Amino acid sequence: MIELCKLNNLKVKRKTEFGLYLGSDGTDVYDTNEKNISYKNDKGGSYFIESEEVLLPRKEVPEGVGEGESLEVFVYLDSEDRPVATLKKPHIALGEIEVLKVKQKTSIGVFLDWGLDKDLFLPFKEQLDPVSFDPKTGSMRGPEENDRFPVMLYIDKSGRPAATMRVYNHLESGGGYVKDSAVEATVIQINPELGVFVAVDTKYFGMIPIREIHDSVSIGDRVFGRVSAVRDDGKYMISLSQKSYIQMDSDADRIYEELEAAGGVLFFSDKSDPEEIKKHFSMSKNAFKKAIGRLYKEGKINIEEEKIVKILQKCDKNM
Repeated sequence: MIELCKLNNLKVKRKTEFGLYLGSDGTDVYDTNEKNISYKNDKGGSYFIESEEVLLPRKEVPEGVGEGESLEVFVYLDSEDRPVATLKKPHIALGEIEVLKVKQKTSIGVFLDWGLDKDLFLPFKEQLDPVSFDPKTGSMRGPEENDRFPVMLYIDKSGRPAATMRVYNHLESGGGYVKDSAVEATVIQINPELGVFVAVDTKYFGMIPIREIHDSVSIGDRVFGRVSAVRDDGKYMISLSQKSYIQMDSDADRIYEELEAAGGVLFFSDKSDPEEIKKHFSMSKNAFKKAIGRLYKEGKINIEEEKIVKILQKCDKNM
Protein backbone atom coordinates (compact mmCIF):
# COMPACT_ATOMS: atom_id res chain seq x y z
CA MET A 1 0.00 0.00 0.00
CA ILE A 2 1.33 3.44 -0.94
CA GLU A 3 0.09 6.21 1.36
CA LEU A 4 -0.56 9.69 0.02
CA CYS A 5 1.11 12.60 1.84
CA LYS A 6 3.07 10.27 4.10
CA LEU A 7 6.61 8.87 4.12
CA ASN A 8 6.74 5.43 2.51
CA ASN A 9 9.49 2.82 2.43
CA LEU A 10 9.27 1.54 -1.14
CA LYS A 11 11.38 -0.73 -3.32
CA VAL A 12 12.71 0.09 -6.77
CA LYS A 13 10.56 -2.03 -9.15
CA ARG A 14 11.94 -0.83 -12.49
CA LYS A 15 14.04 1.86 -14.16
CA THR A 16 12.82 3.99 -17.08
CA GLU A 17 13.98 7.09 -18.90
CA PHE A 18 11.57 9.11 -16.73
CA GLY A 19 12.94 7.85 -13.43
CA LEU A 20 12.38 4.99 -11.01
CA TYR A 21 9.06 3.29 -10.43
CA LEU A 22 8.70 2.38 -6.78
CA GLY A 23 6.26 0.01 -5.11
CA SER A 24 5.47 -1.76 -1.87
CA ASP A 25 5.68 -5.50 -1.30
CA GLY A 26 1.93 -5.78 -0.70
CA THR A 27 -0.62 -6.85 -3.28
CA ASP A 28 -3.58 -4.94 -1.84
CA VAL A 29 -6.62 -4.20 -3.98
CA TYR A 30 -7.84 -0.59 -3.96
CA ASP A 31 -11.13 1.06 -4.81
CA THR A 32 -11.03 2.91 -8.12
CA ASN A 33 -11.90 6.61 -8.51
CA GLU A 34 -11.10 9.36 -10.96
CA LYS A 35 -8.14 10.69 -8.93
CA ASN A 36 -6.56 7.24 -8.38
CA ILE A 37 -6.90 7.65 -4.61
CA SER A 38 -8.82 5.39 -2.29
CA TYR A 39 -10.48 7.42 0.48
CA LYS A 40 -10.63 6.60 4.17
CA ASN A 41 -11.72 9.83 5.89
CA ASP A 42 -12.63 13.42 4.98
CA LYS A 43 -9.83 14.99 7.06
CA GLY A 44 -6.95 13.14 8.69
CA GLY A 45 -6.66 9.35 8.60
CA SER A 46 -5.02 7.42 5.76
CA TYR A 47 -5.34 7.70 1.98
CA PHE A 48 -3.83 5.30 -0.53
CA ILE A 49 -3.10 5.68 -4.22
CA GLU A 50 -4.79 3.09 -6.40
CA SER A 51 -1.69 2.32 -8.45
CA GLU A 52 0.78 -0.27 -7.17
CA GLU A 53 3.68 1.90 -8.37
CA VAL A 54 4.68 5.55 -8.11
CA LEU A 55 7.29 7.46 -10.09
CA LEU A 56 10.40 9.01 -8.56
CA PRO A 57 11.36 11.58 -11.25
CA ARG A 58 14.75 11.23 -12.92
CA LYS A 59 16.05 14.50 -11.45
CA GLU A 60 15.72 13.01 -7.94
CA VAL A 61 17.11 9.53 -8.60
CA PRO A 62 20.19 8.88 -6.40
CA GLU A 63 23.30 7.74 -8.22
CA GLY A 64 23.90 4.01 -8.19
CA VAL A 65 20.47 2.89 -6.97
CA GLY A 66 19.34 -0.39 -8.48
CA GLU A 67 16.23 -2.55 -8.68
CA GLY A 68 15.17 -4.16 -5.42
CA GLU A 69 16.73 -1.44 -3.24
CA SER A 70 14.53 0.43 -0.72
CA LEU A 71 14.05 4.19 -0.58
CA GLU A 72 12.15 6.36 1.90
CA VAL A 73 10.03 8.77 -0.13
CA PHE A 74 7.15 11.18 0.40
CA VAL A 75 4.23 10.68 -1.98
CA TYR A 76 2.07 13.62 -3.08
CA LEU A 77 0.39 14.96 -6.27
CA ASP A 78 2.26 16.85 -8.98
CA SER A 79 0.97 19.89 -10.91
CA GLU A 80 -1.22 17.57 -13.01
CA ASP A 81 -2.62 15.79 -9.92
CA ARG A 82 -0.65 12.60 -10.59
CA PRO A 83 0.86 10.72 -7.63
CA VAL A 84 4.62 11.29 -7.54
CA ALA A 85 7.41 10.42 -5.11
CA THR A 86 10.11 12.72 -3.76
CA LEU A 87 13.16 12.22 -1.56
CA LYS A 88 12.55 15.66 -0.05
CA LYS A 89 11.17 15.74 3.49
CA PRO A 90 8.22 18.19 3.65
CA HIS A 91 7.54 20.41 6.63
CA ILE A 92 4.22 18.64 7.27
CA ALA A 93 2.54 15.28 6.62
CA LEU A 94 -1.07 14.16 6.49
CA GLY A 95 -2.94 14.81 9.75
CA GLU A 96 -0.06 16.76 11.31
CA ILE A 97 -0.19 20.33 12.64
CA GLU A 98 2.79 22.52 11.78
CA VAL A 99 3.56 26.23 11.32
CA LEU A 100 3.96 27.09 7.62
CA LYS A 101 4.79 30.31 5.77
CA VAL A 102 2.44 32.06 3.30
CA LYS A 103 4.15 32.34 -0.12
CA GLN A 104 1.30 33.78 -2.18
CA LYS A 105 -2.13 35.29 -1.52
CA THR A 106 -4.91 34.96 -4.10
CA SER A 107 -8.65 35.62 -4.32
CA ILE A 108 -9.48 31.96 -3.66
CA GLY A 109 -6.96 31.28 -0.90
CA VAL A 110 -3.27 31.32 -0.10
CA PHE A 111 -0.38 29.04 -1.01
CA LEU A 112 1.96 27.79 1.69
CA ASP A 113 5.58 26.69 1.60
CA TRP A 114 5.71 23.08 2.76
CA GLY A 115 9.16 22.32 1.39
CA LEU A 116 8.11 20.75 -1.93
CA ASP A 117 8.10 22.01 -5.54
CA LYS A 118 4.33 22.40 -5.64
CA ASP A 119 3.03 24.75 -2.91
CA LEU A 120 0.28 23.65 -0.51
CA PHE A 121 -3.11 25.29 -1.01
CA LEU A 122 -5.05 26.80 1.90
CA PRO A 123 -8.60 27.48 0.63
CA PHE A 124 -10.36 30.67 1.63
CA LYS A 125 -13.07 28.68 3.44
CA GLU A 126 -10.42 27.01 5.62
CA GLN A 127 -8.87 30.30 6.75
CA LEU A 128 -9.51 32.03 10.06
CA ASP A 129 -10.08 35.76 10.43
CA PRO A 130 -8.60 37.66 12.16
CA VAL A 131 -5.06 36.31 12.16
CA SER A 132 -3.86 39.34 14.11
CA PHE A 133 -5.49 41.46 16.83
CA ASP A 134 -4.30 44.52 18.76
CA PRO A 135 -6.33 45.05 21.96
CA LYS A 136 -4.99 48.60 22.33
CA THR A 137 -6.43 49.81 19.02
CA GLY A 138 -8.94 47.07 18.22
CA SER A 139 -7.34 46.63 14.79
CA MET A 140 -7.58 43.23 13.06
CA ARG A 141 -6.42 41.76 9.76
CA GLY A 142 -6.52 38.61 7.66
CA PRO A 143 -3.67 36.47 6.24
CA GLU A 144 -0.88 38.20 4.30
CA GLU A 145 2.22 37.03 2.43
CA ASN A 146 5.11 35.97 4.72
CA ASP A 147 2.73 35.28 7.63
CA ARG A 148 3.48 32.05 9.50
CA PHE A 149 0.68 30.15 11.18
CA PRO A 150 -0.27 26.60 12.21
CA VAL A 151 -2.24 24.48 9.77
CA MET A 152 -3.22 20.83 9.43
CA LEU A 153 -2.72 18.87 6.21
CA TYR A 154 -5.76 16.99 4.91
CA ILE A 155 -7.06 15.54 1.63
CA ASP A 156 -9.97 17.49 0.17
CA LYS A 157 -13.03 15.99 -1.54
CA SER A 158 -11.36 16.18 -4.96
CA GLY A 159 -8.46 14.06 -3.69
CA ARG A 160 -5.89 16.86 -3.47
CA PRO A 161 -3.70 17.74 -0.47
CA ALA A 162 -4.83 20.95 1.20
CA ALA A 163 -4.33 22.87 4.44
CA THR A 164 -6.76 24.12 7.06
CA MET A 165 -6.29 26.67 9.84
CA ARG A 166 -9.21 25.09 11.70
CA VAL A 167 -7.00 22.92 13.89
CA TYR A 168 -8.68 23.41 17.29
CA ASN A 169 -10.93 20.36 17.02
CA HIS A 170 -7.95 18.20 16.13
CA LEU A 171 -6.11 18.92 19.39
CA GLU A 172 -6.12 16.57 22.38
CA SER A 173 -7.09 16.99 26.02
CA GLY A 174 -4.62 16.23 28.76
CA GLY A 175 -0.87 16.21 28.51
CA GLY A 176 0.00 15.80 32.18
CA TYR A 177 0.26 19.47 33.12
CA VAL A 178 -1.12 20.65 36.47
CA LYS A 179 -2.01 24.06 37.90
CA ASP A 180 0.94 26.52 37.78
CA SER A 181 2.91 24.35 35.30
CA ALA A 182 5.00 26.43 32.90
CA VAL A 183 3.94 25.84 29.28
CA GLU A 184 4.84 26.90 25.77
CA ALA A 185 2.04 27.22 23.24
CA THR A 186 1.23 28.36 19.71
CA VAL A 187 -1.64 30.75 18.99
CA ILE A 188 -4.13 28.98 16.69
CA GLN A 189 -7.26 31.15 16.82
CA ILE A 190 -8.29 34.61 18.04
CA ASN A 191 -11.71 35.62 19.34
CA PRO A 192 -11.56 39.33 20.30
CA GLU A 193 -14.47 38.84 22.72
CA LEU A 194 -13.49 35.58 24.42
CA GLY A 195 -9.74 35.23 24.16
CA VAL A 196 -6.94 33.46 22.36
CA PHE A 197 -6.98 29.72 21.65
CA VAL A 198 -3.61 27.98 21.74
CA ALA A 199 -2.05 24.59 21.12
CA VAL A 200 0.10 23.65 24.10
CA ASP A 201 3.14 21.75 22.78
CA THR A 202 1.38 22.00 19.37
CA LYS A 203 -0.91 19.21 20.59
CA TYR A 204 -3.17 20.04 23.56
CA PHE A 205 -6.17 22.36 24.00
CA GLY A 206 -5.53 25.68 25.71
CA MET A 207 -7.15 29.10 26.03
CA ILE A 208 -5.93 32.50 27.22
CA PRO A 209 -8.82 34.73 28.44
CA ILE A 210 -9.09 38.09 26.66
CA ARG A 211 -8.36 39.96 29.92
CA GLU A 212 -4.83 38.51 29.76
CA ILE A 213 -4.17 39.94 26.29
CA HIS A 214 -2.55 43.39 26.52
CA ASP A 215 -0.37 43.50 23.40
CA SER A 216 -0.86 42.68 19.73
CA VAL A 217 -1.17 38.95 19.09
CA SER A 218 -1.14 36.93 15.87
CA ILE A 219 -1.96 33.37 14.92
CA GLY A 220 1.33 31.50 14.87
CA ASP A 221 2.87 33.45 17.77
CA ARG A 222 4.73 31.39 20.38
CA VAL A 223 3.69 32.32 23.90
CA PHE A 224 5.00 31.32 27.31
CA GLY A 225 2.70 31.14 30.29
CA ARG A 226 1.47 28.95 33.09
CA VAL A 227 -1.57 26.74 33.58
CA SER A 228 -4.03 28.75 35.69
CA ALA A 229 -6.61 25.94 35.73
CA VAL A 230 -7.25 22.47 34.33
CA ARG A 231 -10.88 22.09 33.27
CA ASP A 232 -12.92 18.96 33.92
CA ASP A 233 -12.58 18.02 30.22
CA GLY A 234 -8.78 18.20 30.46
CA LYS A 235 -8.41 21.48 28.56
CA TYR A 236 -6.05 24.13 29.93
CA MET A 237 -6.73 27.72 30.92
CA ILE A 238 -3.49 29.63 30.38
CA SER A 239 -2.28 32.78 32.13
CA LEU A 240 0.47 34.99 30.72
CA SER A 241 0.99 36.57 34.14
CA GLN A 242 3.31 35.30 36.83
CA LYS A 243 1.90 34.40 40.24
CA SER A 244 0.73 37.64 41.87
CA TYR A 245 3.73 38.41 44.09
CA ILE A 246 6.18 37.74 41.22
CA GLN A 247 4.06 39.71 38.74
CA MET A 248 3.95 42.70 41.13
CA ASP A 249 7.75 42.79 41.23
CA SER A 250 7.89 42.65 37.43
CA ASP A 251 5.28 45.41 37.03
CA ALA A 252 7.00 47.63 39.60
CA ASP A 253 10.37 47.21 37.85
CA ARG A 254 8.82 48.13 34.51
CA ILE A 255 7.13 51.25 35.84
CA TYR A 256 10.30 52.38 37.62
CA GLU A 257 12.35 51.90 34.45
CA GLU A 258 9.88 54.05 32.50
CA LEU A 259 9.90 56.62 35.28
CA GLU A 260 13.68 56.93 35.09
CA ALA A 261 13.61 57.11 31.28
CA ALA A 262 11.05 59.94 31.50
CA GLY A 263 13.31 62.03 33.74
CA GLY A 264 11.68 61.10 37.04
CA VAL A 265 8.05 62.07 36.33
CA LEU A 266 5.21 60.06 34.82
CA PHE A 267 1.78 61.63 34.40
CA PHE A 268 -0.09 58.61 35.67
CA SER A 269 -1.51 57.99 39.13
CA ASP A 270 -3.98 55.75 40.94
CA LYS A 271 -6.70 58.05 39.59
CA SER A 272 -5.73 57.64 35.93
CA ASP A 273 -8.12 56.19 33.36
CA PRO A 274 -7.89 52.34 33.25
CA GLU A 275 -7.76 52.27 29.44
CA GLU A 276 -4.89 54.78 29.34
CA ILE A 277 -2.96 52.68 31.88
CA LYS A 278 -3.59 49.50 29.88
CA LYS A 279 -2.58 51.17 26.62
CA HIS A 280 0.67 52.60 28.02
CA PHE A 281 1.84 49.89 30.44
CA SER A 282 0.02 46.79 29.13
CA MET A 283 -1.38 46.04 32.58
CA SER A 284 -4.67 46.49 34.37
CA LYS A 285 -5.33 49.48 36.63
CA ASN A 286 -5.44 47.16 39.63
CA ALA A 287 -1.98 45.77 38.77
CA PHE A 288 -0.70 49.32 38.24
CA LYS A 289 -1.97 50.46 41.65
CA LYS A 290 -0.34 47.48 43.38
CA ALA A 291 2.96 48.17 41.60
CA ILE A 292 3.13 51.89 42.42
CA GLY A 293 2.02 51.07 45.97
CA ARG A 294 5.04 48.81 46.29
CA LEU A 295 7.35 51.50 44.88
CA TYR A 296 5.89 54.01 47.36
CA LYS A 297 6.44 51.66 50.32
CA GLU A 298 10.01 51.11 49.18
CA GLY A 299 10.56 54.86 49.24
CA LYS A 300 11.23 55.11 45.53
CA ILE A 301 8.33 57.36 44.45
CA ASN A 302 5.78 59.87 45.62
CA ILE A 303 2.21 59.51 44.36
CA GLU A 304 0.62 62.87 43.55
CA GLU A 305 -2.81 63.81 42.24
CA GLU A 306 -2.02 63.35 38.55
CA LYS A 307 1.51 61.97 38.48
CA ILE A 308 4.14 59.84 40.17
CA VAL A 309 7.53 61.35 40.95
CA LYS A 310 10.80 59.57 41.56
CA ILE A 311 12.39 60.20 44.96
CA LEU A 312 16.06 60.97 44.55
CA GLN A 313 18.24 58.37 46.24
CA LYS A 314 21.63 59.13 47.80
CA CYS A 315 23.47 57.90 44.74
CA ASP A 316 21.36 60.26 42.58
CA LYS A 317 22.12 63.28 44.83
CA ASN A 318 25.86 62.63 44.70
CA MET A 319 25.97 62.59 40.90
